[in-house]
Amino acid sequence: QRQLLESGGGSVQAGGSLRLSCAASGYTFSSYPMGWFRQAPGKEREGVAFIDTDDSTTYADSVKGRFTISKDGAKKTLYLQMNSLKPEDTAMYSCAAVESWRRFRPRRVTDFPYWGQGTQVTVSS
Repeated sequence: QRQLLESGGGSVQAGGSLRLSCAASGYTFSSYPMGWFRQAPGKEREGVAFIDTDDSTTYADSVKGRFTISKDGAKKTLYLQMNSLKPEDTAMYSCAAVESWRRFRPRRVTDFPYWGQGTQVTVSS
């Protein structure tokens, strides 16, 4: 049973930092591309950052230079380091995974069948 469990969310002031974690279990961690998505109230879920099985990374323009996605294979954990946070970064953040054979360079919400429950990030001005 594939499971993803996020942690690390919280409330910070603008300019602050947070590190989100996503603990994975029930599958071969290194074989699954993964991503971080976020959804603000009244808005659609959007992709934030992605990491593929070759460790290549992709970021949304809105977070480039501020967020860093990484993973630790030994711990089977995905991370999202968020620096220089802005109020517009406020959202529920979720990690997602997909088998590498399903999609090449998955980027869309619909590309990912496995999701965590999310962790809330609130940035105040």
